[in-house]
Amino acid sequence: MNLTVYLAGQIHDDWRKEVEEKANHKKLSLEFVGPQTDHARSDNVGEDILGEQPGNVFKDDAASAINNLRTQVLMQKSDIVIALFGEKYKQWNTAMDASTALALNKPTIIVRPESLIHPLKELSNKANVTVETVEQAIEVISYIFE
Repeated sequence: MNLTVYLAGQIHDDWRKEVEEKANHKKLSLEFVGPQTDHARSDNVGEDILGEQPGNVFKDDAASAINNLRTQVLMQKSDIVIALFGEKYKQWNTAMDASTALALNKPTIIVRPESLIHPLKELSNKANVTVETVEQAIEVISYIFE
């Protein structure tokens, strides 16, 4: 059995690599997809495809439409979504992706530190599983293969 896992969350560090390494170490048959992790590409894709926009609001709107399409396609093809919430960066994109996963009825694992229990309580309540570490998220997925 092969599963596709959408890795939702901030793009400013290498947490996705950590997930992949832990999954490979356990020899789990997983394929990983996620948001565009090249920040400049993500911000500029609207103008790259549609041409220069008349201002930042239009530039952001064009990029958002294309990024949202990409997210929807990849998430719909995924079997599981892991949404990582951290403390270092603002988590708007993670919240958006987690909400999209839940709206698509995708099995969702939220990873969040103890300090974010209260602000994420409603979202966590809607997810299938909430854990505090990437390791725990991989253990949950590993259990599917038992």
